[in-house]
Amino acid sequence: MGRRLRALSILGLLALCVAGCASTPSVMRFENGAATEGEVWPSAPDVPRYRLVGQLTGEDNFTRNVEAQGLGRRVFGWLAGLVTGPEIPRVLQRPQSGYTDAEGRVYVTDVSRAAVYVFDAPAGRMRVWEQADRRVRFDTPVGIAPGRDGEILVADAELKRVVRLDPDGRPLGAFGQGELARPVGLARDAAGGRVFVADAQADTVVIFNDAGERIGAIGRRGEGPGEFNSPTYISYSGGRLLVADTLNARIQIFDTAGEYVGEFGRRGLYVGDFTRPKGVAADSDGNVYVVESYYDYLLVFSQQGELLLPIGGTGSGNGEFFLPAGVWIDDRNQVYVADAYNGRVMVFQYLGGT
Repeated sequence: MGRRLRALSILGLLALCVAGCASTPSVMRFENGAATEGEVWPSAPDVPRYRLVGQLTGEDNFTRNVEAQGLGRRVFGWLAGLVTGPEIPRVLQRPQSGYTDAEGRVYVTDVSRAAVYVFDAPAGRMRVWEQADRRVRFDTPVGIAPGRDGEILVADAELKRVVRLDPDGRPLGAFGQGELARPVGLARDAAGGRVFVADAQADTVVIFNDAGERIGAIGRRGEGPGEFNSPTYISYSGGRLLVADTLNARIQIFDTAGEYVGEFGRRGLYVGDFTRPKGVAADSDGNVYVVESYYDYLLVFSQQGELLLPIGGTGSGNGEFFLPAGVWIDDRNQVYVADAYNGRVMVFQYLGGT
């Protein structure tokens, strides 16, 4: 007990010494845990098209710059651990989807934690946003997309709304209440000022303007062109809206006017077939990425729907997944996969020429 009191006294003195000092700079790194940079797909002798960058799991991705720490701050950290015990890092639990902004911040929804994780590379820290408004916490946040004027949009399936957050995670309001049954996927057409919301329960994609007013919808329940059976994840790029029509085991494609353009995928048991397609995204070359969640694969297709490459299989090693969910692409053609039941986001670099 005496040792603890002495430590507390020293801790208080050191706290005064380091008060007012700038916080220790940290660096966000993708490489941690089992991830090893440099692994490629396909393997030799084929030409590599994707390289493993690493994984995001939580606060462990942020490494303190020890060289920038003063002696007092390092001793303070040691004593803090002595008094309070080891700090338990905040980690992803069941990540669902995300996006990466132009500055390198990675936003990830997590349904188990009922929150949005922000891997803030410029600030060198991770943040966790829990509030859908001042009195209500997120319940089942799934879809996430950038909104207008720096806002972040989050589709919460159980709250049945799309929540608007400011760049610091403060709630600004919501839309879709009374109009959405189970919003899951979320995408935005920045040029047109439109927000697309996949409603899995209503079997439709609802269209809102940036003010949150409903301006249209795409589809209805069915198996025909432009019809859905539990649409989940969606993405918008290059003037095309891609919709994972999950229980119809296909990807449907729509133009900027919401008109059906085509589809690809078939139900089956072979690699490249669909059973439960979820995440969908496209890179700058038009390659389409589909998460086949049931068989734990990331499948890469051409714009015409031709299978180019499978990455994955069930497991927790590099390039393996366990019930993956969403996929998204950043400005550098890095491919992020929300590996839900492994509690991580796997990151690959597209090398071009697939």
